[in-house]
Formats: sequence, structure tokens, C-alpha cells
Amino acid sequence: MEDTLVEVRSSSAKTLADKKELTRQVTRFESEAQQWQEKAELALSKGRDDLARSALMEKKKSAESSQALVEELGHVDEHISKLQDEISQLQDKLADAKSRQKAIVMREKTVSSRLKVKQNIDSNKVNDALSRFDSYERKIDDIEAQVESYDMGSKSLADEIADLASDEKVDDELASLKAKMKKKNK
Repeated sequence: MEDTLVEVRSSSAKTLADKKELTRQVTRFESEAQQWQEKAELALSKGRDDLARSALMEKKKSAESSQALVEELGHVDEHISKLQDEISQLQDKLADAKSRQKAIVMREKTVSSRLKVKQNIDSNKVNDALSRFDSYERKIDDIEAQVESYDMGSKSLADEIADLASDEKVDDELASLKAKMKKKNK
């Protein structure tokens, strides 16, 4: 696409050069027509109608050539305008293609990074580390269980008194429930 843009720009530069050349030729023919006009006036002032007639014919040829070149300049201007439109369209397409390329490159980098992370997650190193953590956790659970087993066998005096008070409350509640049920049944 960049090659096409370069070609269009090259064609545009050539067309601009052609326009400058045509403009110079138009100026030259207009200048010649003016000179033939002056020569015809001079010939008339000297009484030479034949020379004045020939000068006016040359003036007409120069004016016609100038007019033809002016028309050609119109076509060249039209061509330049079309080329500028094409250049603009190509630049837009090129910018779009470049932005899409950047997006694709970014996607590729993102996907590659994700793939690396997934490969690391699935690797044996991670599994080994997790398995070691599980092993440490099991050892800690065993130690805590041993500590709790020592505490089970030796209740303190305060714990035993609290258990008695709790049992007494449950017994009172049970007796109250029985009395309530007897009243209901009667």
C-alpha cells in the first residue's frame, strides 16, 4: 500500500511539473499575441495593411495556442484534484492498516504473555510448591491436634464448675418443660 502511495505521489509530482510547464507556455503565447498586436498597430501606422493583416493572423494563432493550453491546464488541474483525493484515500487506508497492525501486535503480545502465565501455572514447579504447602499445613494440623489432645485430658477446676452450672441450667429448663406439658395434657 505504501508503494501505491509513492507511485501516486510520483505521478502527482509529474503532473504538477507539467502544469508549471503549461503555465509558462500560456504566458509565452499570451506575450507573443501581445507583441503581434503591437506589430499590427505599427504596420497600420505606417500604412502597411498587408503586414498588419499578417501580424493579426499570427496574433490569432498565438491566442488560439494559448487558449488550447489554458483548456489543457483545466484538465491538468482536474487530474491533480483527483490525484489529491486518491492520495488522501490511500493515506487514510494506510493509517487504518497501521492501526490494525498495532492492534494485532498488541493482541499477539497479550496472548503470548497469557500463554506463558498458563504454562507457568501448569508447570511442575507450581505443583511442587503447592504440594509442599499442603505438606506443611498437614504437619501444623498434626501439631495443633497434639496440643488439643493434651488439653482434653486435663480440664481445669474452673472448666468443671462452668460445666456443672451449664448442666444445672439445662436440668431446670427440662423440669419447666415437663411441668408445662403436664398442664397441657390435663
